[in-house]
Amino acid sequence: MISINSLTVAYGGFTLLDDINFHISENDKIGLVGKNGAGKTTILKLICGLQSPTSGKVSLSSGMRIGYLPQIMEHHKGKSVIDETMTAFSELFRLEDELDALMKELGERTDYDSKEYQDLIVRMNDANDRLNYSRAESPRVQAERTLLGLGFRPEELDRPTETFSQGWNMRIELAKILLSKPDVLLLDEPTNHLDIESIEWLEDYLKDYKGSLVLISHDRKFLDNITNRTVEIMLGHIHDYKVPYSKYLELRKERIAQQRAAYENQQRMIEKTEDFIERFRYKPTKSNQVQSRIKQLDKLERIEVDMEDNSALTVKFPPAPRSGDVVFKAVGLTAGYPQKTVFTGADIEVRRGEKVALVGRNGEGKTTLMRIIMRELEPLAGEASTGYNVNIGYYAQNQEDILDKNDTVFGTLDRIAVGDVRTKLRDILGAFLFKGEDIDKKVAVLSGGERARLAMAKLILKPYNLLALDEPTNHMDIRSKDILKQALKAYDGTLIIVSHDRDFLEGLVDKLYEFRDGKVKEHLGGVEDFLRRRKLESLNELERHNPAAAQPSPAVEAKKEESREEYRKSKFVSKEERKIKNRISFLEKAIEEDETRMKSIEAVLAAPGPDDDIMELTREYLELKRDLDAKTDEWGSLI
Repeated sequence: MISINSLTVAYGGFTLLDDINFHISENDKIGLVGKNGAGKTTILKLICGLQSPTSGKVSLSSGMRIGYLPQIMEHHKGKSVIDETMTAFSELFRLEDELDALMKELGERTDYDSKEYQDLIVRMNDANDRLNYSRAESPRVQAERTLLGLGFRPEELDRPTETFSQGWNMRIELAKILLSKPDVLLLDEPTNHLDIESIEWLEDYLKDYKGSLVLISHDRKFLDNITNRTVEIMLGHIHDYKVPYSKYLELRKERIAQQRAAYENQQRMIEKTEDFIERFRYKPTKSNQVQSRIKQLDKLERIEVDMEDNSALTVKFPPAPRSGDVVFKAVGLTAGYPQKTVFTGADIEVRRGEKVALVGRNGEGKTTLMRIIMRELEPLAGEASTGYNVNIGYYAQNQEDILDKNDTVFGTLDRIAVGDVRTKLRDILGAFLFKGEDIDKKVAVLSGGERARLAMAKLILKPYNLLALDEPTNHMDIRSKDILKQALKAYDGTLIIVSHDRDFLEGLVDKLYEFRDGKVKEHLGGVEDFLRRRKLESLNELERHNPAAAQPSPAVEAKKEESREEYRKSKFVSKEERKIKNRISFLEKAIEEDETRMKSIEAVLAAPGPDDDIMELTREYLELKRDLDAKTDEWGSLI
């Protein structure tokens, strides 16, 4: 489908991608991995034709449709959420118009035996087949289901797109791409602005997606659950593994170990051979053996160990000055904006040294609370205040809007650094992987991951005792996320963090505030504890609908429930079997009726009489054909 052949991308004296080759086949689900700045996004842009290589080429199959979701994009304004999403069906609507025009022309013509008439019928059938393939159900239904899956509420679908944040507009763009059903999906960090529920929905969607997928993501579980192949970019070269991400890590470790062992064995053999040659080079009796060994070395294929990029983010937060016992407190807090209240009546207390996560669906108020903590937003009601001697280091989610795009990497830190730390700016930037000429890059040309690292570097410049981090791991590669997590665990100040990354939060936080349905609820313990409790709460909610009754002993109840479950399963299977058999019989009869009617219409269309309505018959025929195809597909899936 897509071939990348001898591809090189170079900027001045720096080679980003060096003579790489790989092929994307039908139904491949590829995880494209590598450090930030390795060239992952560049490869997606090359495939889309948005960027040209220095040498080599990208070859695509004829007529291939590509859906590309970039990390940073321009969002459309002036339409409601549902209307903007429906633009994904523009090709389908064009096909409908084309089909109507063809049917109208056929109804007006009488040259039934001409080649032009037959060509019109062929074009009409082709357009109808494409419509039938694209339109299994109403476009509106598809659009609504996709938007709801990505986290929108039904009442939000008629709101203008400009009233939503960048993250929500990214979901609209993602919905449009998914609904357009391209042959190849290229997704660059699609989970960055999704909450956990939406990530799970997208995960299920991509598992069932019939086309090819190239996915850039720093979410290990997401990659493992979706991909069946991992292509790693390292130091300009690629390494291709036909396995998901976690398995690739194991195989890569084994491959490097095997290469090193083979290399060391070969080096020992070479050393012994060279020693033999030196010892007996001038002995006539050994000359034949010496020449043989020299030829052996000349022909030897030298083993090389793949170069590894072992550079890693180095993060160590300065010691935190002591603050008061209560770092932040809210009583009866109602927050939001003039046009919308986000949550009401929240009681929140964060004490010195606590590490607290804010979790919940996007739009429920996590970032709103962060803005109240930073005094960027005033409460609508209630009280909210920071404690004694609290000095806040804030990492905002929208770094691309906050950082000055016209400034350089070095200038971004130099503008805010004071005192002795100014002499250490190059060292700090080096610790965040900005080395050599990197520090003179403009912020505008940085990747999402590089901007995230630069914003995090700003937090090292001063000793803060409260770190307020809003989605700090968006755009960060997996290794950098792990290192940041360890640095935050070692940090001796107070942490308030917004994140949907379950792996990142586990073992880091000891308290959560859940934002749900306009309320804020406190949960003590870690993420796993929280998720377990939520599951139990759901079960308890179901049980509350049952009337109170005397409770038997747990052992007796367990045996009863086991027996009931086995009975339910057997009954369910037999009932399902009967339903399937009945449905198959119904479909077979309906298919036969449709085929009979279609044959009679075909006979009339072949020799129409003066009273026959060609247009109406053609419309009926196409509807029957569409209905027949759907029933045949369902019948095939059941037998």
